[in-house]
Order: sequence, then structure tokens, then C-alpha cells
Amino acid sequence: MRRILFPLIVVCAVMLGATRVTGPADLRLLDLQFRLLREQGPRPVDVDVAIVGIDAGTFRAFPEPLALWHRHLARFLEAMVAAQPLALGLDIVLPERSYDAVVPGYDGALLRGLLEARRNYPVVLAQTVDPSGTARVIHRPFLAAAGEGGTGYALLATDGDGVVRRFDERLGEGGERVTTLAGQLARRLGVTPATGLIDYSRGGTFTYVPLQQVLDWAGAGDRVALENAFRGRPVLLGVVLPYEDRQRLPVQLASWEDAGAGVPGVLLHAQVLRGLLNDAGLIRQVPVAAVTAMSAAAALLWLLGSGAAVHAVTGGLLAAGLLLLSTLLLAQGLHLPVIAPLTAGLLALGGRAAWEAALKLRERRRLRGVFSGYVSPGVMQQIVDGKLRAELGGERRFVCVLFSDIRGYTARSEGMSPEEIVGLLNRYFEDVVGLIHAHGGTVTSFMGDGIMAVFGAPNELDNPCESAFAAGRDMLAQVARFNAQADAGAQPLEIGIGLHAGHAVVGHVGSSTRHDYTAIGDVTNVASRLEGATKEAGYRLVCSSEVASRIAEAGLLAPLGRVSIKGHTPVEAHGYDRA
Repeated sequence: MRRILFPLIVVCAVMLGATRVTGPADLRLLDLQFRLLREQGPRPVDVDVAIVGIDAGTFRAFPEPLALWHRHLARFLEAMVAAQPLALGLDIVLPERSYDAVVPGYDGALLRGLLEARRNYPVVLAQTVDPSGTARVIHRPFLAAAGEGGTGYALLATDGDGVVRRFDERLGEGGERVTTLAGQLARRLGVTPATGLIDYSRGGTFTYVPLQQVLDWAGAGDRVALENAFRGRPVLLGVVLPYEDRQRLPVQLASWEDAGAGVPGVLLHAQVLRGLLNDAGLIRQVPVAAVTAMSAAAALLWLLGSGAAVHAVTGGLLAAGLLLLSTLLLAQGLHLPVIAPLTAGLLALGGRAAWEAALKLRERRRLRGVFSGYVSPGVMQQIVDGKLRAELGGERRFVCVLFSDIRGYTARSEGMSPEEIVGLLNRYFEDVVGLIHAHGGTVTSFMGDGIMAVFGAPNELDNPCESAFAAGRDMLAQVARFNAQADAGAQPLEIGIGLHAGHAVVGHVGSSTRHDYTAIGDVTNVASRLEGATKEAGYRLVCSSEVASRIAEAGLLAPLGRVSIKGHTPVEAHGYDRA
């Protein structure tokens, strides 16, 4: 089984890394890491982007439809000449036709503004596509005024969950590269845009200056305010309404909004520019081959030492280490997807743990199969649980010892064949041993027709004496049933039972190659002698006062006085079930 499981886990690990099936989970983890890095303090940027926002106040200030804002946009472009920005991107779509027929001179004002702006700073106009993917047309004179390289699509790649995490201009049919708004602005500033993950850990949340505020500054000739807000910075003009042009991002970039369903699209282009125009650039992906190698290496954790604690600690260290490494690399501009190697490592550890558990279960079953007929269930359970010490010796415990014997066994056996004797004993033992076990006792030995059992070891009992007495009563009742079912004319079976309680040493006794689990001490000798006294006493069960004083049904016992014990001082005894 091991020869199959380990290679199978390695193959699964390689597939996890190579196929990137864990990609969605890696992206969700990436979002959490970006938020964590921002909570620790966003990384500063040398070149930051300024936002001019078209908000609800702008629409109140300009009563015309947006398509007729030519003169307002012209004034804005002129204001930017005074502000001296690094570059300007218009994240609004200019009209597809002329409106001079509606308001004469409108086109001319906007054209003059575009041409004047072009002479002072790079200008890029946003283009969009319709639902069919066809580019929306911009009035040709406006395109001409923007010049070559003066347009870019306001498009960005989205992942399967609708979140924008990467910048990639391969957005055309069949992966054809198209120019984007952020990409064109970077090119106009001398930067060739790369492909990669957008760095959402860079820069703080954005604020914006309302478009009408910019025009008020320009109208008042407040050049200082314009320069303070925009000089030497890329500027993006876009809509910042809460219900238009929203994009889902891993983090909140709008300082004026609570975290919710997306942010204005203009902020997304601004965040891309932050990455493109600063030294670190976009975040690069660790090659798939490296992730695959890490996953395969993580699968080698199968070879780690055994033990649930080892597996748990190793799994925790693996998860913490990979997450920490990935977060530190992300802060340095490198994304390491760790879900595949983490899954591979946990799969290896879990597979090893499951395999070891199966081995232990199989070993327990084997031990039960081999030894269940030689030891009592309590001893068997201690063995399979690994709680019973294997070495010779034992421990001191308070126990109640039961001895039982078949009366007249010697005379009975003289008239029976060996096969008949064995059959009788096995039927008798089958009946009474189960009763001993049912009351928590442990049969330590069979001595011909006799049984020795211990109550209170190896399994602890609340009251070993109560359990032993209950077992003895049930044994006597079972023998009565045994006799009732015997053939007519068969000699009835009679047994005697002796009980004594005290401290004894319980454990393995014998040699290192052959030993028994038993109890050694005076308590054992007294219990055996009390069993031998049952015939003389005239009771089928005789127990010591140590036992009688600890059972609830002591009223059923008959006091026998002090009983002589060979080699021992007399013992106060009590009888049950007169013969």
C-alpha cells in the first residue's frame, strides 16, 4: 500500500503545481495579503497620480448633457496647461460626431483645447467598445487633435470572479495586444508597459479634485492652487459617481467611500499607472515550474517521522512558513502562489497519518485475533491501547480476587473420558467467564477446573468488591441454569467461590519469554483458601469481611465468624447461598 500511496501523492502534488487548479484559492489569498500589507502601511510611491473627478456636484454645476461639455473640457485642458502636469488621461468618451450644428463653435473650442494641451504635455483619450466588442468611434477631428498614440482603450483584464488583479494588454481577439489608457500614458512618458499583477500594496487611498473646482481655480487665476494639486504628476479625469463605471478590486482605493461593491474605474487606471511609473513596476509571477517543484518537494513530507503530534506541528509550520514567505515576497514585487505546495504538503502529511492509522488499526485487529483467546478483554484493550507495560513486574493496586472451583471434580472425572471432561469444562467456562468479564473482571488463569479472576486491574473499577460479588452471584445462578438444562440423571454441577480484597501487585509475572498477567500478594492466597472453605462452611460463596464491608447487599450474607486459614491468621468470613 505504501508503494502506491507515496508515488500517488507525488503525482498529485506535481499536477497541483503544473495545472494551477488552485488558482482561484491563490487569488483569494492574494487579496487578503494585499489588504494585510495595506493595513501595515501602504508602500510609498515616487510618482503618484492625481484624480480630477466628475461627481454629482459637477453635473449640478454643468446643466448640459455630458456630450455637450465641449467648452467645459476646453477650459479644463487650458487649466492643465497652467498646472503643468506630467501627462493627462481623459477617462471619458468624447462624442462620436460633431455638435456644431446644435451649438456653433462647440467643436472648435474643444479642438483648440486639445491642440494647446498637446503642445505642453502628453494627452491620451479613452476609447471603449460596445457589447459586441466593436470599438466605439470618436469624432475624427478630436482623434487628429490627440495625435499619434493619443488614444487607449479604457479596458482591463478581469479574473473569473470579476475582480481586476492584473494588467495585460493582450485583450484583443485571439490574445491580440491592444493599447490601453494606462499603457499609452506610460508609453508617452517613456515607459514600456509590462504584463503582471497590479500592485495594490503601493500608495495610499486616492482623493480627487472635483472638475468644477479646477475650473473655479482657473477662472480665478489661482495658478498656485493648480500647480500644488497637479504639477509634475500624471492626471486622470474620470467619473467618480457611486453608480457608474465601477470595478471590483481586492482593496478599497477611494478615500471618500466605504468598502463596498467596487470603486470608480478611473482609480483602477490610476493604480496601474502607479505600478508602471515607479521603480518596482508590476508584480511578477513566480514561474509555474518553480511552484511545481515546491509542490513536489512538499510531497516529500510523507517521509517525515510518524506521530499525530509531529504531523500537526509540521502542518502548522508548513502553512505559517509558506504564508509568511509568500507575503514577504509580495512586498518585494513577486507573487508566489502557495496553495498548491501547501495542499501537497498537507496531503502528504494527511496521507501518511491515514496510512499509519490504518496500520495501527490492522495491528490492533491482529493482536485481538492472536491474543483475544489468551487474555481477558480488559487486558486485551490495555495491550492494543499501548497502556500495558511490556516489561516484567507490576504496580500496587487495591483489588478483589475471585477463586472458583468445581466441587467433586476429581471424583467426577474418574468416570468420564478425557474428551468428555474437556467438553464439560469448556461449556462451564464459556458460561461463567463471560459473566466475570461483564462485571469488569479479568480472568488471570485457569487451573484445571478452577478459575482465578481479578477485579480492579488492569481496568480500574469504582468498587471492585461490589463487582466481584455480583459476578459470583451470577456465576451461581448460571450453574443452576446449567444443571436445569443437563440431561436427566446427570450429576449436578456444584461450584465454590471465594472472595477477598486488599492490595496486591498486578502485572506480568514469569520469564521474559513466557509470562502471565496476574495478581501477587496475600489477598490472592486468602481468596484461594476461602474458596476451599466453602464446603465446610456449607455456603457456595464465602467472602472476607473486607469484601462484605464494601458491598451494598451485605444483608444477604451470613456471618461465619473467624475461619481458620492454613499458614495465615484466622479471617472473619461471611457466607452466601447455603448449599
